[in-house]
Amino acid sequence: MQRTESPLIVIAICLAALAGFVDALAFTSLGGFFTAFMSGNTTRLGVGLGGDIPGDAATAASLVLSFVSGVILASVITRWRQARFRESVMAAVTVLLVVAATVASLAPGPLVLIFLAMAMGCENGILNREGEVSVGVTYMTGSLVKMGQKMAGALMGDKDRWGWSLYLFLWLGFLAGVVMGAASHVRWGWTALWLAPIASAVISFALVRIRPKLSGPWAVN
Repeated sequence: MQRTESPLIVIAICLAALAGFVDALAFTSLGGFFTAFMSGNTTRLGVGLGGDIPGDAATAASLVLSFVSGVILASVITRWRQARFRESVMAAVTVLLVVAATVASLAPGPLVLIFLAMAMGCENGILNREGEVSVGVTYMTGSLVKMGQKMAGALMGDKDRWGWSLYLFLWLGFLAGVVMGAASHVRWGWTALWLAPIASAVISFALVRIRPKLSGPWAVN
C-alpha cells in the first residue's frame, strides 16, 4: 500500500468504511453473518457443519461463494474495460448495492446478504495494480499484519518509519464504517442500507475525477 498514489489511498479508506458499514448492517440484521469478513463466515460454516446446524452452514457457504463470484466479476470487468476498469468495477458495486437495498425494502432476509457479499467481493478489485489486487479493502487482518510488520521495521531503524500509518488509517476507516452502520441500523433498520449505494456512487464519481492524476501502473491496468 505504501506504493499507492495518495488519491487512491483516500479512496481505499473510503472503500474500507463502506465495507464496514455494509458488514455492520448485515451482522446486526441477520443472525451474525458477514458480507465482507469471509474468515468469519468460514468459521460459521465449520461450526454449522460440526454442530449439525445445516441452515447456518448453508447460509455461510452461500455468502463465501457469492463473495468469490464478486471477485470474479471484478476481474472480468478489469480485463474488459482496462484503462477505465476502476470506474466500471465501482459501477458494478453500486448496482449490486442498489439491488440489495431494493430487496431489503421489499423482502428483507438472507437474499439481501447474497447481493451484499457479491458487492464486497467486487469492491476488492478496484485497487488492482498490474493484474493483482494490491490492497484488500474488506478484510482487515492483512492490514493489521502489515501494520505490525511496518512498526517492527520502524523500531529496527528502517527508513520508512511511518509506513505503518497507512494500514492504521485503513483499519480505522473500516471501524468508522462499522460504527456508522450499527448506529444507522438502530435508527432506520434496513432502510439505512440505501446509504451504501449513495456512498458507492460518490466514490465512483471520485474515481472518475482522479483518473487523470494517476501515473504509471496505477493509470491503466
